[in-house]
Amino acid sequence: MLKELINKHYADKAEQRDKDHFYVSDAGKCPRKIYFKFKDYPKEKPDGRAMRIFDYGDYTHLRLSSVLTSMGIVRGLEVDIPPQEDVGGRADAIISVDNELYVVDFKTISHFSFSKLDTPKQDNVKQLELYMHYFDIDKGVLLYEDKNNQAIKEFILEYDEDIVQEVLDKFERLKDYIEKEEVPPIPEDLEDWRCKYCDFQKACNKVESSKMDTSPDEEGEGNQKLFD
Repeated sequence: MLKELINKHYADKAEQRDKDHFYVSDAGKCPRKIYFKFKDYPKEKPDGRAMRIFDYGDYTHLRLSSVLTSMGIVRGLEVDIPPQEDVGGRADAIISVDNELYVVDFKTISHFSFSKLDTPKQDNVKQLELYMHYFDIDKGVLLYEDKNNQAIKEFILEYDEDIVQEVLDKFERLKDYIEKEEVPPIPEDLEDWRCKYCDFQKACNKVESSKMDTSPDEEGEGNQKLFD
């Protein structure tokens, strides 16, 4: 009884966020997946367990934010980036240490991934660099926490204009695909695990196998107005 109700709650929650602009969190994602979201292609609904894992990450953010606040170094929590035409996003925290500002991004990962983490994940780097760009802050911190034992690793990054430009160029190309209603190609260097866990795997396979029309299936309604 409760299991079904809880899972339905998370399934409904997953459908609440409309896609009418890019998010900073899209920085490292497959462009085809982003396209499918914009065009409202049918997708696999995340199960309750997956959504509860996301919730665990939110609770971890609240706990770590509370610790930083108690230290008196927080200058802002859940800070929206300055208004942009095509991009939205919210940084976990902005802190000040030794009179220097840092954008902070919290990440929770599995013990297996944490144990092998010698350098920050590139998706996370791209997100943080984009936050630094929009806030005009030259330094950032990626703070990873092990879900199993709450161990922490941190990586301090400097602003990298080349990385930021790479992401902005990606968004510009993808915007063109979206407005032309043309499905973008799968990146040649896309890791297999992204396809394996992608909510749009069936739609993507259908595009590849039949070269179907770029309009959504009958199940998808499509977004009519983008980037207004």
